[in-house]
Amino acid sequence: MISFDLALAFIQQLFFIILAAQVFGYFATLVGQPKVVGEMVAGVVLGPSLFGLFLPELQQSIFVPETMPVLYFCAQLGVGLYMFLVGLEFNTMLFRQNARSAIGVSLAGMLVPFCVGALLCLWLLEKPGLFSENISFANAALFMGAAIAITAFPMLARIIYERGLAGTALGTLALAAGAIDDAAAWVVLAVVLASFGGGTVLAIKATIGGILYATLMLTKARGWLQPLADKVESSGKLNSFDLILVLSLFAVSAYSMEWVGLHAVFGGFLLGIAMPRGKLTELVTHRLQKITVFVLLPMFFTYSGLKTQMNVLASFEVFFTAVVILAASIFAKGVACWAAARIGGADNRTAMAVGALMNARGLMELIIINIALQYGVIEQGLFSIMVLMAIVTTLMASPLFYLVYGRHIAKTVNFS
Repeated sequence: MISFDLALAFIQQLFFIILAAQVFGYFATLVGQPKVVGEMVAGVVLGPSLFGLFLPELQQSIFVPETMPVLYFCAQLGVGLYMFLVGLEFNTMLFRQNARSAIGVSLAGMLVPFCVGALLCLWLLEKPGLFSENISFANAALFMGAAIAITAFPMLARIIYERGLAGTALGTLALAAGAIDDAAAWVVLAVVLASFGGGTVLAIKATIGGILYATLMLTKARGWLQPLADKVESSGKLNSFDLILVLSLFAVSAYSMEWVGLHAVFGGFLLGIAMPRGKLTELVTHRLQKITVFVLLPMFFTYSGLKTQMNVLASFEVFFTAVVILAASIFAKGVACWAAARIGGADNRTAMAVGALMNARGLMELIIINIALQYGVIEQGLFSIMVLMAIVTTLMASPLFYLVYGRHIAKTVNFS
């Protein structure tokens, strides 16, 4: 049972988390960055890397160990609901219409990062504190490939829609390619989780269970949910019972993925894709978005930040490793997507814009590395390096995009 003092301590944490997220999010928007970038930075600032470095006693008095299980639960709930919302906004029609034209970019955005990831692992596996001691080269290479290939799809979509590029060749190409890349990265991560440390039986259970569940959700679930969507469409309202039903389905979907040996975020994302589009998804998004984005998601960033120790970069060897991983990630993703777009017939400005957008990792990277750390695939050193990579590549995306493409749309699009 949670004591009054523990509840008070958690409320105090929540105050500082929301305050930091809003402050850093506001400053991020002032310098032309998406608000989520500032919230990511806020999570790291509240951790041992900055707040704990300069005011360790105050930081430890706020983020007391006894509240970490509650913070962890809220963080997992937040990221699960966020992936559910991402699934709700996933434009399946756009994906189908532009999948073929984006194959070249998406293949380059996957194949080159996986090759680079495999080459990096030949070197990284020799270094202590990065990967689990009993990890195989294949699993390490698959994880690094997925971590480098992942794209900040929600942020990419937000930039494209805010800039008025949703119907353009650039917008459709980037969105379709980003969707394919992220789907492939999630599949690879699922394979790694299924095969790492769980034995053959658990690996088979996770792989087959995940495939069967995904097939069920993508082929049958929308039809089963259509009566609910029709009811909401006709009434124009989402009552409490309907919302409870949707949240119950989310809980079942998340638990199902955990039960087969994968992660709850897969369940939330698949349910979001399966929901019938229309008034139902519009109202569910409206009801859940604020509490998820403004309260729960900053808890995920903070929980990640509390596990991030940037002081490991004080070592020249670790700092050099971080620089190599960062440079390799930028080259593997950005340059590969640019080259593929050029080969596919895009002009140089459009191809460079695609490379800049696809190179951002953002929240998707944080989700992947948190799952990998939770399952023991990676250790603290590599986790901190990958947090840095996620932040730097995300910070680069908007300025690079504006630099190579902004002048073309500045006359017609408001960048506020």
